[in-house]
Amino acid sequence: MKKLLILHTGGTIAMQEDPTTGVIQTKLHHPLLEATLSLPIEATIHTEEMFNLPSPHITPFHMLQLKERIQQAISEEFDGIVITHGTDTLEETAFFLDTTIETPVPIIITGAMRSSNELGSDGLYNLLSAIRVAAHPEAVGMGVLVVMNDEIHTARYVTKTHTSNVATFLSPTLGPVGLINKNHIFFLQKLLENPHLDVKTVDGLIPIVKAYAGMHGELLDALAQTNIDGLVIEAFGAGNLPPETTKPLQQMIKQGIPVVLVSRCFNGVAEPVYHYPGGGKELSDIGVIFCPNISSQKARLKLLIAQNNQLSPSQLSEFMEN
Repeated sequence: MKKLLILHTGGTIAMQEDPTTGVIQTKLHHPLLEATLSLPIEATIHTEEMFNLPSPHITPFHMLQLKERIQQAISEEFDGIVITHGTDTLEETAFFLDTTIETPVPIIITGAMRSSNELGSDGLYNLLSAIRVAAHPEAVGMGVLVVMNDEIHTARYVTKTHTSNVATFLSPTLGPVGLINKNHIFFLQKLLENPHLDVKTVDGLIPIVKAYAGMHGELLDALAQTNIDGLVIEAFGAGNLPPETTKPLQQMIKQGIPVVLVSRCFNGVAEPVYHYPGGGKELSDIGVIFCPNISSQKARLKLLIAQNNQLSPSQLSEFMEN
């Protein structure tokens, strides 16, 4: 019999709609704590309420607390962990845990797009699906997985793509790694090994800047005068920027501030192929680190994890580029 741990953190899955105003808000008590689940598997379920926070209130410090509780649960010989989470920052928490915890034990994150008393509420169903995946033998060694709307996605590639649709979570380029139906769970893809770095602190200020047509260097000049510990920039296409940005980025790098580049495109990878002012080749030559296949919000967390491990410049580049 499987021994599973459910950790609740809040979010829409823990909220209720006011029938008069339609406003959705956090309640003192998580409604799923009182829900009765009819499990199609043999398992003992232990439940804990870690937080009861709206998703935008989650910070890396909360992610660190989750990581530490999960590592403790692994030492307590739980066979799987399920986390309920608000959807706005769910992908970031999933990626943080996937990058900092190295274990074959399934770690599954789920949430809801509709609160517990709304018509068509998806929270209880998603929770049941997540429990089924956590207990499935093929989930062992798959890292952190996101289970929503009958699909299984990897923490590395999944992202929220719609503000309200229950099918909001997708994995651009890759697609889901598994599907769920009433009686079976199908895993469709094998995953590449993801590099892991444990972390004890999450200190640091790392902003994200998005490139746009006509972008000048003033914003980057201003950022270089602050106490930032790194910068993630969403570049055009394969990894290109307006030429006016090159000089302030070069100055940041000379100051010892790592600059990590991702593409603002949902599909494809960032790579230094264009050789013109502001092109990816020039940016790479001045020391910009290309992070090829994750989003800016995940690259920010990855850089935060790296810096709290005091990696050397070469180790940092290798970790971010993998």
